Amino acid sequence: MPQTLTHSAALAALDWQIDLGATEAICDAPINRYEVKQALPNPKPATQNLTSANPITAQTDLAPSSSPSSPAISAPDSTSNARSKNAQAIAIARQMATSAPDLISLRHNLGEFDHCALKKGARNLVFADGNPVARVMIIGEAPGRDEDRAGLPFIGRAGQLLDKMLAAINLARASDQPQSAVYITNVLPWRPPQNRDPEQDEIAMMLPFLQRHIALVAPEIVVPMGNVACKALLNKQGITRLRGQWSEAFGLPALPMLHPAYLLRNPIAKRAAWADLLDLQSRLKG
Repeated sequence: MPQTLTHSAALAALDWQIDLGATEAICDAPINRYEVKQALPNPKPATQNLTSANPITAQTDLAPSSSPSSPAISAPDSTSNARSKNAQAIAIARQMATSAPDLISLRHNLGEFDHCALKKGARNLVFADGNPVARVMIIGEAPGRDEDRAGLPFIGRAGQLLDKMLAAINLARASDQPQSAVYITNVLPWRPPQNRDPEQDEIAMMLPFLQRHIALVAPEIVVPMGNVACKALLNKQGITRLRGQWSEAFGLPALPMLHPAYLLRNPIAKRAAWADLLDLQSRLKG
């Protein structure tokens, strides 16, 4: 006999499905899978239409034609159509981003951008947090579950660790002083389903907004955290190899660092992260 779920068990099951990325029912109406479809009548063979009075004519009709055949009409290439749509979406994103004169307008334009499928499954737009006049701008990957609910970046376990890391070198997102403040955003403003890695097309669509975001904040130093941020800003991957090596992103000094979520899974890497923090602190003082 089927078991009856309690209210708490049903709510827990619903939360679990939401964590997996479920946002809606698959079908609006039930499907009768026992319904038998009516079989289509078999067409008669073409040879039955040939007259038997003239076997030579019948043989000629069945033989392949010696005349040049017409070129086959191929179906539209779905890959080329997808690339064309992505290119159009990137062009629209570039236009909407460059037309924003300030951060408020940029956030509005980003919210109006409807060409990224991630927007449909997200609860909130996660734009930024911290002091926009800070000297340091930290760029992460994408919102997680907690960030999607609150509409703010880096507020889950990884965000709490990030705040502790910044506090160790006297930086804070809540500081009202530019020399001790940080400004935080992500490459993607919407949460990918099931917290999967962002796809290249999604990064390409959001890159014009990110570039405009950095230009409006105009920080002294950019800190890309994790592989996705390094791919977007530096067009490079391999964070364990790139971390701690100063580079340049959109004309600004950039210091790649390990993502706090990576440090939670690999605590032994905190030593390398601490070295990068000291390097960042030294650059700010110098």
